[in-house]
Amino acid sequence: MRSSVEPIARMTPYGHEHISVLIVTVILAVLAVSVARRINGTRYEQRGLRIFGWIRLTATVFWTLWGFLPGNWNLDQSLPLHLSDAVRFITAIAISYFWGLTLNLQSIVTPDLNYFDYPVLEFLMYWFLHITACLVPIIFVCGLGYRPTWRGYGFAYAATLLWAGTVLSVNILIGTNYGYLSNAPAGPSVLDVLGPWPIYMLWEAVIIAVVWALMTWPWEAHRSRSNVAVVGTIGMVHRKYSVHSPWHD
Repeated sequence: MRSSVEPIARMTPYGHEHISVLIVTVILAVLAVSVARRINGTRYEQRGLRIFGWIRLTATVFWTLWGFLPGNWNLDQSLPLHLSDAVRFITAIAISYFWGLTLNLQSIVTPDLNYFDYPVLEFLMYWFLHITACLVPIIFVCGLGYRPTWRGYGFAYAATLLWAGTVLSVNILIGTNYGYLSNAPAGPSVLDVLGPWPIYMLWEAVIIAVVWALMTWPWEAHRSRSNVAVVGTIGMVHRKYSVHSPWHD
């Protein structure tokens, strides 16, 4: 059943609210990297990551269930099918790196935020979930020394194609526009310069493949000359350990 609820307002891109949030995001990124470097390799690292992970997961589950409540249900918004919804549940560092710093970043730079019944809550949850999705890979890469591998690149790209195919099929079946795979968002976005649908989807696939490759190549090029170790059995990331790390060779 499709909700007939219409938004009561919309956040203006690059208005005072948006500019303030962008400034806060930069400040948080700097602080997060500073803290991560201080706790890198100490007993506080895993404890801090665990606490942060549980806070984010709790907020994600709460906001997902909130959208399913009868008074909040909206077929076009409530299903967790946007890529930013998917990345909230993703724990793989490689996927967080690629999705969080590119596709999710579009929702920060060119937000499409509508207010319905609770503008303050909707504002806070939108920005908390999108900003933390951006901060996670920054913390892991710049603060804790994790690096993507070509295998991680391939896995992330394959997962993206699988997500896009699944969501596009759902959009066609129920007439929605999750992931903006059926239409460009109402507000300004990067998609505006990539042509009409479905041309912009093809350009997206090409641009993502190139940009993600450029985000991987520098780390892999210096891997043989760095003190790194592959993390996990499938090798999607490697890690440069700090000098004081207990795992340092």
